[in-house]
Amino acid sequence: MEIRPHRIINRKKTKEIKVGNISVGGDSQVSVQSMTNTLTTDIKATIKQIHSLEEVGADIVRVSCPDEDSTKALRDIVKEVKAPIVADIHFHYKRAIEAAKMGASCLRINPGNIGSRDRILEVVQAAKDHNCSIRIGVNAGSLDKALLEKYKEPCPEALVESAMYNVKLLEDNDFFNFKISVKSSDVFLTVKAYRKLSEECDYPLHLGITEAGGLITGSIRSSIGIGQLLMDGIGDTIRVSLSSDPIDEIKSGYEILKSLGIRSRGVNIISCPSCARQAFPVIETVKELEKKLSHVKKPITLSIIGCVVNGPGEAAQTEIGLTGGGQDNNLLYLSGIPHSKVASTKIIDKVVELVEEKVKEKNN
Repeated sequence: MEIRPHRIINRKKTKEIKVGNISVGGDSQVSVQSMTNTLTTDIKATIKQIHSLEEVGADIVRVSCPDEDSTKALRDIVKEVKAPIVADIHFHYKRAIEAAKMGASCLRINPGNIGSRDRILEVVQAAKDHNCSIRIGVNAGSLDKALLEKYKEPCPEALVESAMYNVKLLEDNDFFNFKISVKSSDVFLTVKAYRKLSEECDYPLHLGITEAGGLITGSIRSSIGIGQLLMDGIGDTIRVSLSSDPIDEIKSGYEILKSLGIRSRGVNIISCPSCARQAFPVIETVKELEKKLSHVKKPITLSIIGCVVNGPGEAAQTEIGLTGGGQDNNLLYLSGIPHSKVASTKIIDKVVELVEEKVKEKNN
């Protein structure tokens, strides 16, 4: 059972759409996305990377389609993967049409660089013909020239105006199976734009801070921006954009959702930073446990605390807890109840054993 209590977030109920077999919006859970960085024309490498993303929990995966050979490759890629594939389209509207024909579940188009109204309408028709959803992906770095002239610089109003213009375009053509994003690398601009957009429409929103940076800086920026919006009840699907392995994007996405009590996946380790009071090497222990428990998919809470200051209290709120004790008398807890003492050299093996037993219980 999940012991640690969560605050309730009153999530805005948006329209529900389908991205392949995944529901986005409505009462569906917040989905986690990433994007491949392989050459899409390297079909085997792309399939391998998508499989690795699926393994760590990716609900939806985006694939870049810069040329015709890439869109043709989608036909073979979608046959070998479970996650719905979003075709990332920029500059050439024909790539979107080809991607829809090749089996993409969603077309990500950037209104600022996809071309004229007529070209967007051709993309809409292809989406209709092939049961494909669309993401209207507005980006501060590639706004339409007319909007830049009007507002002088990227701002929340410009991003939302671009999004709503294209919303009307799709609605006028009887197409409603779409989601929207209004991203920027600026956290303040992004949050303000999404809040304004959420007030103006009820379509599902794809959250993210674009070009957020490397693993640490990007995760922090994304946590601040995406986290604020999720706490406001805004957001139906997320991508943490990192200059790092795409697997890190999925892991960071789940950490954001776990921190807010929105979704749980895998072992959630609550651990202290360590200090002179620690009765065992906390940092090394946590690093090793993260490696050895990375395969666990069931949500489990685990506390690893180096001494008795906060150890018993944290153990009372987690399914498995460890508190450091003097003279090698570290104490293990199960559901807040003292279970057994364990020597420092045996901590990792014993905790892994208890987690595996807990997983078996949850599977039965």
